[in-house]
Amino acid sequence: MPTVGGPETAAPQYPFLKISGFGDVDFSATDLQAPAAHFQAQTLLTDHSGFELGQTTLHLISALSPKVSFFGEVTFTARSDAGTGTPPAPGFNLEVERLIIRYDFNDYFKLSFGRYHTPINYWNTAYHHGQWLQTSISRPEMVQFGGSFIPVHFIGALGQGEIPAGGLNLNYDVGVGNGRGDVISRGGDAGDINNNRAWLVNTYILPNWAYGLQLGGSVYRDELNPLGLAPAQEWIESAHVVWSKETPEVIAEFANVSHQPSNGGPVANSQAWYVQTAYRLPWFGKLFKPYYRLEQIHVPHSDYIFQNFVPTFTGSTSGVRYDFSSFAAFKLEYRYYWRRDAPNFYGAFSQIAFTF
Repeated sequence: MPTVGGPETAAPQYPFLKISGFGDVDFSATDLQAPAAHFQAQTLLTDHSGFELGQTTLHLISALSPKVSFFGEVTFTARSDAGTGTPPAPGFNLEVERLIIRYDFNDYFKLSFGRYHTPINYWNTAYHHGQWLQTSISRPEMVQFGGSFIPVHFIGALGQGEIPAGGLNLNYDVGVGNGRGDVISRGGDAGDINNNRAWLVNTYILPNWAYGLQLGGSVYRDELNPLGLAPAQEWIESAHVVWSKETPEVIAEFANVSHQPSNGGPVANSQAWYVQTAYRLPWFGKLFKPYYRLEQIHVPHSDYIFQNFVPTFTGSTSGVRYDFSSFAAFKLEYRYYWRRDAPNFYGAFSQIAFTF
């Protein structure tokens, strides 16, 4: 019966589907004389200038019951080889980026299954596909989509929750699933390539006494069987410090990836880090947000897993974001790269990013 003196409240209907989307259009110009080896396409580093259609991304959210929900993320990415080959390659690749079904027991424990952005650092779970979500044009190379430094995707089961912990608000993720595929930039979507499951533990705090602060760390373990290379044991340890307010915004992360041949041998440690700062200016309607990022990846010559997949470099990025609409932004960047065993280079980049 309706409440006396108040409006009648309709019972929720299940399932209830909501769809949102993102898109971007990019322009890049660099002084590269040849393609930048081991950098990913979404870093926009090409040896010729021009426009590029970025990813079109769809988010699908559906409540299946009061405690059960579904989340999906799909992307459409333009192909550089469109129309070539027999049969002709399509113009776009369709990719299922995330597919998750979750049961919420309570705030302390939620259990889910599916394909995730691996929760072993901050950026990979704070900023998903959809360049409008992040301040900068491109992700740091250590967490770049299609990259190999960390396993960007994880397929399996994940337990997560939040514990008040005396005002520290301790959050955790504990997962087990398929590790990297034989192509190490991809997860084991069609099944694990060996009988050793990958596992991870991620924790971070959001203290009440410093709203906007996040401190956390993660551990990830897997056994690799990369295509054409000897099997290896992989450990990843990472840590992050984040101040998520915009006056200022500070994001800093560090990760160490160690590889040891499964049949014994020396351990090789590769490190990556970045620090990104931004500040939303109080003038002009608070529409302008300048930012700066310094990042580095170092892969020793002894790391035979990463040698042919991950660049060793230091990068400097200066830029500004202009939110000319509540749902659209223009970004402009200048970057300079120092590379090991290759010439340094620089470039200018711009992007229109939006959500719908």
